[in-house]
Amino acid sequence: MARENNVTELIITGLFQDPNVQKVCFVLFLPVYLATVLGNGLIVAMVIVSKSLHSPMYIFLSSLSLVEICYSSTVVPKFITDLLAKVKTISLKGCLAQIFFFHFLGVAEIFLLVVMAYDRYVAICKPLHYMNIMSRQVCHVLVAVSWLGGFLHSIIQVLISIQLPFCGPNVIDHYFCDLQPLFKLACTDTFVESVIVMANSGLIALCSFLVLVSSYVIILVNLRKHSAEGRRKALSTCASHITVVVLFFGPAIFLYMRPSSTFTEDKLVAVFYTVITPMLNPIIYTLRNAEVKNAVRKLWGKRI
Repeated sequence: MARENNVTELIITGLFQDPNVQKVCFVLFLPVYLATVLGNGLIVAMVIVSKSLHSPMYIFLSSLSLVEICYSSTVVPKFITDLLAKVKTISLKGCLAQIFFFHFLGVAEIFLLVVMAYDRYVAICKPLHYMNIMSRQVCHVLVAVSWLGGFLHSIIQVLISIQLPFCGPNVIDHYFCDLQPLFKLACTDTFVESVIVMANSGLIALCSFLVLVSSYVIILVNLRKHSAEGRRKALSTCASHITVVVLFFGPAIFLYMRPSSTFTEDKLVAVFYTVITPMLNPIIYTLRNAEVKNAVRKLWGKRI
């Protein structure tokens, strides 16, 4: 089927058509992307350098930050440069590569959020067994499984897409390559393929979301047994996790758990979880975390 392709290059419509609005978006989104890379990169560096941040929670946090850098870099640099281009193009192979890494890293992030919820569950509900259950080796295995799960999910999505024939038109109504906009360009019926990829993404998102909600419900119930100070510390940590989960799953459920459309609102929601959310995560996790703040001060003090 792939040999029937007459399309080798795709045109991306982008977020807005007005050149002046695109320039404003460039000025706004470039600092956001730089803050994403610097903020998440700082967390990764702190966890590596600071001995006080070698606990399982921070190992998972540094892995999440690394995923955020890669996830954002899959879409945002191309998106930002396209804001200054008159004609926005991408090769079909480049489009498929972007889809692969976008879904690979997105699902890896979902699994990491589940792992982080499990870590908090063990820490709060089974504190005496925490270090035995969450050993360094187990932490590394859980991180590796998260990445492997994202890889397997994405391979399935791309293998389905790569078999489709594309013979025109070649205009993607989006600002980056994703499965549903690409399927609309296939010169064959893609109903079955759409159902498969939606089921693949939807089941992972739904099951993970249910596991996350169940974990935090159990945690909140168990917090009643803790002291006031213990509840305060646990709630502070869990609040950060829950905020990130809501910011990630909210837009994803809005876009992927309903029929696709070409509304501008969909593109704006996609901007939120591809551009804005990766920048917010370092702020959310460090704003109320004394250990991270102290590590930042020590790291900054060494440089001075």
